[in-house]
Amino acid sequence: MKLAKTYSYLKKDLDYIEKALDEVIQADHPVLRETSIQLLKAGGKRIRPVFVLLGGQFGDYNLERMKIVAITLELIHMASLVHDDVIDDAEIRRGEPTIRKQYDNRIAMYTGDYILARSLESITLINEKEAHQTLAKTIVEVCIGEIEQIKDKYEWDQTLRTYLRRIKRKTALLIATSCKLGAVVAGVNEKDTNRLFMYGYNIGMSYQIIDDILDFTSSEKVLGKPAGNDLLQGNVTLPVLYAMKDPAFFSLLKNTFANSESVSREQMQQLIQVLKQTDAIERSYQLSDMYLEKALRILDKLPDHRAKQSLHGIATYIGKRRS
Repeated sequence: MKLAKTYSYLKKDLDYIEKALDEVIQADHPVLRETSIQLLKAGGKRIRPVFVLLGGQFGDYNLERMKIVAITLELIHMASLVHDDVIDDAEIRRGEPTIRKQYDNRIAMYTGDYILARSLESITLINEKEAHQTLAKTIVEVCIGEIEQIKDKYEWDQTLRTYLRRIKRKTALLIATSCKLGAVVAGVNEKDTNRLFMYGYNIGMSYQIIDDILDFTSSEKVLGKPAGNDLLQGNVTLPVLYAMKDPAFFSLLKNTFANSESVSREQMQQLIQVLKQTDAIERSYQLSDMYLEKALRILDKLPDHRAKQSLHGIATYIGKRRS
């Protein structure tokens, strides 16, 4: 099953939003224009705009208003990717050189700032106070999540709670906010708006956990970056947390990163192989499934609608995702 099939009836609307995104990021300065267009053309599933549109389907769906919210959320996501690449010294994203690699960190940071500014400019066209308050709180939490990730790098004594709080801020909240703001702008009642938010939160948690699993189980060609890259950057994800319960893996982990500046590809491959021999991958999928089941239980309480079927299809797709 292809993800786009679950919401194929929104294709024209999504194409319209894609065109609007291209128009919004155009800049007078040639460098900002080139870097912003490069980031947009790098693609992605545009899952946040999809959630905005699906949330709006439960109320008074107006494409022009939906477009504004969808653009805002996607631009915030894009800006966070550029900033992430600077923080992580990343050279490749989705198989292509990052902006910081092609230019430098300063250009990349200002590109991210420019895209974020364009997102905030876009949302001013929406009058609902709740939309602005929700968006502001989400951006604050995303920033806290990024700071926490930096602080926690190479800290091997982290807890599950620390990890879950971090991915909530980094990933789940932006997806939950996408669902909620689509509903808010469409005038959906408060109960169903909150249900959509919680559905998005649980989907976002599951999605990030699976991303963290795939960092170890997928190939460099599929990932668009080296396997185990998150761990190489010092980020302790769920599979690593579970694998560290195994003394052999934990010992190898500490020895490998005794000098984090000189970890070779061969050492990382060995570490990944040992991790796969533990029950870490299986346990990580189990936790992802728990969040998916929560999302589906919440979805059952929403009114019957074609959008509800799409949201169910997205959850099913995420649960089966292996690449």
